[in-house]
Amino acid sequence: MFVALSFAWPIHALAASVKEEINCLALNIYHEARGEPHDGQMAIAYVTMNRVVSGQYPMTVCGVVWQRGQFSWTHDGRSDQPSDKTAWERAKRLAAFLYTNYFRFMAISKGATDLTGGALHFYAPKKVNPSWTKSMVSTREIGSHIFLKEDDS
Repeated sequence: MFVALSFAWPIHALAASVKEEINCLALNIYHEARGEPHDGQMAIAYVTMNRVVSGQYPMTVCGVVWQRGQFSWTHDGRSDQPSDKTAWERAKRLAAFLYTNYFRFMAISKGATDLTGGALHFYAPKKVNPSWTKSMVSTREIGSHIFLKEDDS
């Protein structure tokens, strides 16, 4: 038996939700990688999106970005408002591009387009040396970040 469910979700509410998700992704790109090359910024976006689909983190970009203790810029006491207009515009463009194409890229390429190799974590070794990295395997080094995932062995 097939049951059709109908949800009354106004299109403007859906559009607002997508816009908010892209804004959260752009904020994460901006604060974590605004001084990085294009690949470094895309890699931060991939980690964020990888977390969304992992089943280990919240199921929304904003949920992932604002999850307590995950990204230092969200709780550093400084304003989250971007001050570098050029970097902010670039982060918004990258966020919109990856957010709208992530699932298609992953389906078509079976993950080959993911610059991070499936990473769910990253850190900047010149700034920090977190103890949690010891239980993980490095997947890539892009710009000033090292990308990692759980050690499955």
